[in-house]
Amino acid sequence: MNAVLNAEMKTTTLGPSGIECSAIGLGTWAMGGWMWGGQDSAAATEAIAASLDAGVTLIDTAPAYGLGASENIVGAALKGRRHEAVIATKCGLVWHTQKGTHFFDEDGHPVYRYLGRESIFHEAEESLKRLQTDYIDLYITHWQDGTTPVEETMDALLTLKRQGKIRAIGVSNVSAETLSEYLRYGPVDAAQERYSLIDREIEHTLTPLCSQHNVAMLGYSSLALGLLAGPIDPAREFTGDDQRATNPRFSTANRAKLKAFFEELEPVRNQIGCSFGQLMIAWTVASGNVSVALCGARVRQQAVENAAAGAIDIPREAVQRIDDAAARHLRALG
Repeated sequence: MNAVLNAEMKTTTLGPSGIECSAIGLGTWAMGGWMWGGQDSAAATEAIAASLDAGVTLIDTAPAYGLGASENIVGAALKGRRHEAVIATKCGLVWHTQKGTHFFDEDGHPVYRYLGRESIFHEAEESLKRLQTDYIDLYITHWQDGTTPVEETMDALLTLKRQGKIRAIGVSNVSAETLSEYLRYGPVDAAQERYSLIDREIEHTLTPLCSQHNVAMLGYSSLALGLLAGPIDPAREFTGDDQRATNPRFSTANRAKLKAFFEELEPVRNQIGCSFGQLMIAWTVASGNVSVALCGARVRQQAVENAAAGAIDIPREAVQRIDDAAARHLRALG
């Protein structure tokens, strides 16, 4: 494992922007606490510092992660190190207005999907303040808004880019049809979608379009909310507002399937010299379907382990063995 930890992090480029970043990105949703059973700002700050030290440069956050809490943590953690990071944050989930479509309630606040021009300008200014920076590297529409024309949304993003407040434009949770419409009005540098060994839908929908238009793909939930990090103790309980408590993927039956899956891959893990979580993250990058694997972490140890996966080279035969084992054990995971 030490050889893995001391190797060099892979890098990639965010589409037409030319921005270079690490192939492993730090996801900060859990740092905001919401839907993850609370937060620990001190531990989160240490995790961000450890990620940078380990070669991770892309830090992914969003206003909706704790109603600004995650962005505040990222901004504070990057004091004195802003130049080392590529910050990706988002717009389009708002609580300052009731325009658009109601999406969910967070901490007593109704949150709406809305990507209107003036709202995006407002969101950008608020994010800049929380992040304690004068520019955002990658600005992503978090969820799409059916009440606002894509042309209006893209015009706002292009305006922010001309003003130097953002460097690159991204979209998330988007259909191929909507991404095509964005591309009609200007360059899209990145798309962010769920992608892991058990979430591979984009291979047939978005990946071909992104390849055609040089749009970098950022895969979030690379470990499927921790499901793919390694065998889960059958007795483990998820408490509070932790979304995994009610997620059927974390059922006792599924944990048994995962145990069999990981047992089959034990020789592969030993051969490469890494943890199961690192193996799954490295598979994500090796798949060729994403430019960046986004991995959440709330503590230093998680951050360091995830980052080390960016230096792992998986032989093609090992990739095939992982695919075959997943087909046998995880197909019905849901």
